[in-house]
Amino acid sequence: MHLTKLTALLLTLMPSLAFADELNSGDTAWMLTATALVLFMTIPGLSLFYAGMVRSKNVLSVLMQCFAITSLMSVLWTVLLYSLAFTDGGDLNPFIGGLDKMFLAGVTVDAMSGSIPETVFMTFQMTFVIITPALIVGAFAERMKFSAMLLFMALWATIVYAPVCHWVWGGGWLSNDGVLDFAGGTVVHINAGIAGLVAAIMLGKRKGYPTTAMPPHNLTYTVIGASMLWVGWFGFNAGSAVAADGAAGMAMAVTQIATATAALSWMFSEWAIHKKPSVLGIASGAIAGLVAITPASGSVGPMGALAIGLASGVICFFTATNIKQIFGYDDSLDVFGVHAMGGIVGAILTGVFCAEQFGGAGFGGEITSIGEQVWVQTESVIITIIYSGVVSAILLSIVSLLTGGLRVDEEQEEMGLDMALHQERGYII
Repeated sequence: MHLTKLTALLLTLMPSLAFADELNSGDTAWMLTATALVLFMTIPGLSLFYAGMVRSKNVLSVLMQCFAITSLMSVLWTVLLYSLAFTDGGDLNPFIGGLDKMFLAGVTVDAMSGSIPETVFMTFQMTFVIITPALIVGAFAERMKFSAMLLFMALWATIVYAPVCHWVWGGGWLSNDGVLDFAGGTVVHINAGIAGLVAAIMLGKRKGYPTTAMPPHNLTYTVIGASMLWVGWFGFNAGSAVAADGAAGMAMAVTQIATATAALSWMFSEWAIHKKPSVLGIASGAIAGLVAITPASGSVGPMGALAIGLASGVICFFTATNIKQIFGYDDSLDVFGVHAMGGIVGAILTGVFCAEQFGGAGFGGEITSIGEQVWVQTESVIITIIYSGVVSAILLSIVSLLTGGLRVDEEQEEMGLDMALHQERGYII
């Protein structure tokens, strides 16, 4: 009798003992914080980063698109997409989840996902589906109809994002093959970057591009937005450990190291080529580093972070400048140059620097060599490029038919999307 009372008293005084195999309050507290940080990345981080880079007559349109996408994705994730991404799809499970958790059925206050409440895991993953389509906005900024944008994003999230998410994180075939994508190199950045490139090409160039100068109207906004993204990215990467542990700590450390290295490598590349280092350049370099370390953040150590940061800064710089000029596509805010290329660099180099001899955490699945891991990583990149590119083109064609065209007319583009589509101005002069 006394032993029972003593046990009950100890459990009351030390609640963590009572829930050792269930709720972990430390993990939960960290994941609540990480979720807020990732939402912070989109609104206001990405919104301001993009808004500063467009012309003043389009500043509100970009902010509106990011805000509307945040709302739309939250509802779609609740109704359908969480279920498609993270439940067992039966015979189709390697490719897509099922419908068991539509409208968040079964996601109750007591439901658990590992050591945290499932509500927290679900909302954390919701912030990923929010930022991924919002990234695409930068590729077609200043020229797409708002109605077409909304319809495309809804379809894209359902038919592209949810399946790729399931392949990598929901128990699908790529995860079973040993692919390492800790926080979204394929799922988020390559996926969005390729879709953005396809959209930019299908919509065509902005009126006057490239002969008319279209400089960023407010680089102050852009730097503030980039800084918010940098801070929020710790939730993105360290939060993907889904625990307050050593893996989260290392993910945070390598995120900082790679980002700083990429910012410098972009800055020095630009300095050497164009003779002056620009504020837009160093901010873009930081984002390239954040993107590249994302797939690697749970698998590499400091040495890998330095290498990935160095490579991504240089490669993304040349993609966003030289490659873009050579091929002549109008990727307004360099979504392909920074996100797709940064994701590709990071995903492939993960296969090298995850090796223990470079301070990494080891290979994925049953893989035993760098060569095998690099091949699996490269395979996942190629598959994501093909799937996102082809399906995005099909969806854009369908949306164009349903909305009478993807693009605003010339008069609206000349006026600016703020007035033409929203009847508002960002600035009163």
